[in-house]
Amino acid sequence: MERLEFIKLMGAGTLLACAGCGLVSCSSEDPAPANIDLSLDLTQPENAALQNVGGSLSRDGVIIARISTTSFTALSRACTHQGTPVNFRPNQGDFFCSNHGSVFNTSGGVVQGPANRPLRQYRAELSGNILRVTT
Repeated sequence: MERLEFIKLMGAGTLLACAGCGLVSCSSEDPAPANIDLSLDLTQPENAALQNVGGSLSRDGVIIARISTTSFTALSRACTHQGTPVNFRPNQGDFFCSNHGSVFNTSGGVVQGPANRPLRQYRAELSGNILRVTT
């Protein structure tokens, strides 16, 4: 194989590999879990974060936050920009992606990009000490 032919071949392979990476990171697939049915006993130590307003925890690809004494929100944890996990910021009352700075409100709506699609929101209903999160 000639040197020039080898360089062209390697260059084309590298270009295709890089293009494939770009397609994965900008995928239009919804990264949100589809079938969620969680029952969280808030008296259990593993769920203690949800006993206080501003607390949050993650389970099965969902981030759950207590936004008031009687209200919870549950959203897909994967940022819709590139899938990085988002975190709840209780002082700001929003969800933040540390990878590129996307911000989402407590309903999952985009407040600041680069994300341009909302996080999927799930139902969160409290009955006694049991918080049920469902699709």
